[in-house]
Amino acid sequence: MNLKKLFILIFSLLIIIGGILGYNFYNRIYKPNTIKEGFLYIPTNSNFENVENLIRPFLKRVKPFTWVANKKKYPNSIKPGKYYISKDLNNNNLINLLRSGKQTVVKLSFNNQDTFEKLAGRISEQIEPDSISILNTLTNISFITKAGFKKNTAIGMYIPNTYEFYWNTSAETFRSKMLNEYNKFWNTSRLEKAKSLNLSKNEVITLASIVQKETSNISERPMVARLYLNRLKDKWPLQADPTIIFALKNKLGNNTVIKRVLTKDLEIISPYNTYKNNGLPPGPIAMPDISSIDAVLNPPTHKYYYMCASITNIGKHEFAKTLAQHNKNATKYQLWLNKQGVNR
Repeated sequence: MNLKKLFILIFSLLIIIGGILGYNFYNRIYKPNTIKEGFLYIPTNSNFENVENLIRPFLKRVKPFTWVANKKKYPNSIKPGKYYISKDLNNNNLINLLRSGKQTVVKLSFNNQDTFEKLAGRISEQIEPDSISILNTLTNISFITKAGFKKNTAIGMYIPNTYEFYWNTSAETFRSKMLNEYNKFWNTSRLEKAKSLNLSKNEVITLASIVQKETSNISERPMVARLYLNRLKDKWPLQADPTIIFALKNKLGNNTVIKRVLTKDLEIISPYNTYKNNGLPPGPIAMPDISSIDAVLNPPTHKYYYMCASITNIGKHEFAKTLAQHNKNATKYQLWLNKQGVNR
């Protein structure tokens, strides 16, 4: 073989080897490597080994991912969060996504929770912090006082709704945003309506919590709100059974099931006993939702002072203007409860 042929052979081999190396190099970076779609959760303070283990179920091959990650210096800039991984994503785009920190937003929601413990549990299901750290943050007395609340009114700061958060939001950041959302909720219009009723924000929330517990029928809430406002205006006791149930649960435990308020229950010594104490109780008995708050702020005009659960329209109430009519309604309801076997 002459020198010219040897040169051509060597050159050809180099081209082939270079092509193979280039092809492998290209595949490592740009060949689709994710085999399924889903959400990847990277906890705060994760290292690259943690990320490798978490992302492994999404990958066809882990080594090329690791190689590209190192080339792009991703192990030095890991950003925690919730990331949506699509199918057939190549390693270059995958690393770019994780390195960018462009998380998927969490649509965090909660309804009318009875206690901070329940609220913390609900929130911990949707963002990274655990329920204990969330509970400790929500019940921090220093924050509660600085925000203008008391221990027994602080739950009113949390307006049930759907909010946008990042998954790795801290408990403190969640709490701060909730205060901002509370302040935004109390816009000029709502503040003026509260003032016209001669109620503070906390008093509106407290009354709304009673309305919330009194009826689950949203369309009926404005009627119930006006009835209680009529009683407050004329300095009658509210005589709201939900406040008695709240007082009993404070005494017997939050898990106590109470389906019927008995006459003896009305004697319980508690600032939440609205049969014994005039005016509003010292704080909300639950977390009212927006429909209950706005029911208090936008009540219709009527002259009802009494109400009793209806036995013909389950879930609603029979309203009355006089005690005589109310007693008739109450007798029907008590007899119905007896027939249903509801003793407590």
